[in-house]
Amino acid sequence: MTAEKVTTGLPGLDEVLDGLRLGDNVVLSVDHIDEYRRFVEPFAASALAAGRPLIYMRFGSHAPLLDARPGLVIHELDPRGGFESFAVRIHTLITEAGRGAFYVFDSLSDLLSAWATDQMVGNFFWVTCPYLFELDTIAYFALIRDYHSLKTVARIRDTTQILLDVLTDEGHVHVHPLKVWQRHSPTMFLPHRQEGERFVPLADSYHATHLLSRFAPSTPDTARRHLDHWYRLFLQAEELAENAGESARYRDMVRHLCRHMMGQDERMLALARATFSLQDLLAVKSRMIGTGFIGGKAVGMLLARDILLNDPEFDWSAHLEPHDSFFVGSNVYYTYIVHNGFWKLYVRQKTPEGYFEAAAELRAKMLEGSFPEDIRAGFQQMLEYYGQYPIIVRSSSLLEDGFGNAFAGKYDSFFRVNQGSPEERLAQFEDAVRRIYASAMSEDALAYRRQRGLEHLDEQMALLVQRVSGAYRGHWYFPELAGVGVSYNTFVWDKGMDPRAGMLRLVLGLGTRAVDRVEGDYPRLVALDAPLKRPHKGLEDARRFLQRDVDLLDVHSNNLETIPLLRLANVDTGLPLDLFAVRDEEITQRLEERGRKGQKAWLLTFDRLLAETPFCGLMQRLLKTLERAYDYPVDVEFTVNFCDQERPRINVVQCRPLQTRGERQRVEIPEHRDDRDLLLRSEGNFMGGNVSLPLKQIIWVDAEGYSRLPLSDKYEVARLVGRLNRRIRREEEPTLLMGPGRWGSSTPSLGVPITFAEINNMAALAEVAFSSEGLMPELSFGSHFFQDLVEADIFYLALFPEARNVFLNRAWMARQPNALEGLMPASSRFKGVVKIIRAGERPLQLLADVVSQRLVCMLA
Repeated sequence: MTAEKVTTGLPGLDEVLDGLRLGDNVVLSVDHIDEYRRFVEPFAASALAAGRPLIYMRFGSHAPLLDARPGLVIHELDPRGGFESFAVRIHTLITEAGRGAFYVFDSLSDLLSAWATDQMVGNFFWVTCPYLFELDTIAYFALIRDYHSLKTVARIRDTTQILLDVLTDEGHVHVHPLKVWQRHSPTMFLPHRQEGERFVPLADSYHATHLLSRFAPSTPDTARRHLDHWYRLFLQAEELAENAGESARYRDMVRHLCRHMMGQDERMLALARATFSLQDLLAVKSRMIGTGFIGGKAVGMLLARDILLNDPEFDWSAHLEPHDSFFVGSNVYYTYIVHNGFWKLYVRQKTPEGYFEAAAELRAKMLEGSFPEDIRAGFQQMLEYYGQYPIIVRSSSLLEDGFGNAFAGKYDSFFRVNQGSPEERLAQFEDAVRRIYASAMSEDALAYRRQRGLEHLDEQMALLVQRVSGAYRGHWYFPELAGVGVSYNTFVWDKGMDPRAGMLRLVLGLGTRAVDRVEGDYPRLVALDAPLKRPHKGLEDARRFLQRDVDLLDVHSNNLETIPLLRLANVDTGLPLDLFAVRDEEITQRLEERGRKGQKAWLLTFDRLLAETPFCGLMQRLLKTLERAYDYPVDVEFTVNFCDQERPRINVVQCRPLQTRGERQRVEIPEHRDDRDLLLRSEGNFMGGNVSLPLKQIIWVDAEGYSRLPLSDKYEVARLVGRLNRRIRREEEPTLLMGPGRWGSSTPSLGVPITFAEINNMAALAEVAFSSEGLMPELSFGSHFFQDLVEADIFYLALFPEARNVFLNRAWMARQPNALEGLMPASSRFKGVVKIIRAGERPLQLLADVVSQRLVCMLA
């Protein structure tokens, strides 16, 4: 750093401090903003007179410190947009200004009204001050005395170069230097009284004691002043909850806390304000680690429970399992980034050129960071509360589970069986937190945010920690049932079904097999107005579309495990299997013939549960109650345990608005006499409502060619599809992607292993069955994959060419020229597997009608 001296604009103060140095950050602790203005004005005037570039960062609610004048650049900023956007914007402005600029910042204390926590004020200063120092700037900041916790003031003191206490007593202004970096004089750190242009040290004990004792905290409220603003806010809320009743102040506090805890989505905030009481919000705070928002997933879960428990038409208390959750505030995410020195890399990731490139580096670093000790202590206390019961650590980002943005499956969540010593369990938990934080930088999540125009918004990662619903059964732990429920069934597979009745996707064991597409396994799809009607009618082997394996937590291995239903069914677990399954006599007989007498095989149909218990009616009532409160279709994740009773206990572990296309206007599908006029036709097995969609391009992955490829080339076909996807301009060339088996499969032998970011520009997606190659679609409606399709407005169809009333015009496709080689010369070796068919001047027309369940694609 250069030793060049710079004036404060006050010669007497220059004498006290031995002037300023390039790189100095100057923090003034004041009682009123006018005291700060007394020092800002001469500094600004002297800087402009010397020809220095002067920048005023204007963000406070107080009156402006500086008026517009020649040479002064004023940047208007709004901290209410969140810490991230505010801090990143200021970092960008500092970068653009370059070396040697001078700055005046509004009072840092005004940030508390926007962020509600001292922790983030300290974080902001901690990332901004060193950057200003690097660029040889001089910057002025202010703190209002007694607004901030001792910890925050200490962080600022440790980071800044100069800290001055401004004390006004009986009309006299005093400056008491508390820190002046790399400067010293015999009287520098004494209080100095301003007398004209001079600052005279108080050299005797009488005057020093008289002054300083007047500003020393001595009230009974001293302890409260040492607290973070966040905790003082909740102390006020507790007093209101006890004494104010449903007063205007009470309601104002509910609105204020919702704004600082529940998020920024106005529709969700309105629902939270209408649903939560002050006692509800205080209960959430009592379960929080850190400060900030609890995130969309946590908000949705809490809203669903309160809506149901406050339902005037039905007593849900006898049917709901109490939640047992903790919340890691979103500010812990930023504190983790700042604490580990990742902030500059984080800012670079926010630039267009660094959006993906810097994210990969940041993701790797986030897997290796450490947590501040106070946060670790909070983690440890929470784990002591749970003991050795299994928990799940779930992402709960600010944008997650809101209206229009589900982020389904974009961020990670992790089960922790919670076995081992306290130190081992803490290490396992911290590993889960790091991995969830890192998942915010995954390519899939970033592509999703960019596609939906969210890349410039604050995306703070809070966490929802829940006790896993279920029971120990031997050395296994799992719920009896789990699943996904939607209040609007976007996939009706029968003409008589009502989409508004809702649908379930139901499994035995953990719900992982319900929310994700699982290779070779199928949850039970339940239309709530026709629960016994299956979507797989007309297929030869109904056994194929049943659940065969069960996900559970294994205490011995301390891991999530998948075991065959056959194994689970032949161990004494106390499960009411006869309620969920029917005996498979054919397989049982085969087992006996092979010497495995006594073993019983079961088929998980859930028919008795659906037909003979009130379960379906209860779930439909639950979904419709939530839908009415949201004034929007909903999507919930749930568990069910019978707890040795006939009455099921339901645990709603997640609730979010369901993105649907609705029924749309009916589409008239013309009658045709010759299939040669069609590319395809089918009855049912599509999702996307009524559509009349022109298609200008088809990308076809041939099943036979694909099946013959070695494993590495199957992955390369997926990457080729991704490269083609990136070239597509959806509005100009709507494209139908057709391929064998399951798109997005993690097992290439069952389908093309793409990621969603590699198909997100398609207009329609078809999974085509080729039973001879073992490539079959999975009608996994309600899974994260299908939620992505709905949100991206991608029409879905499953084709079973061997089934009755289904036709695929392979002869026409074989006659069409392949445009792949011209588009992707480097990938021409795959032209026998991947075919691009251009429609020419007249596009193909994809038509679907929900009511008749008819689907055709007409040739031009």
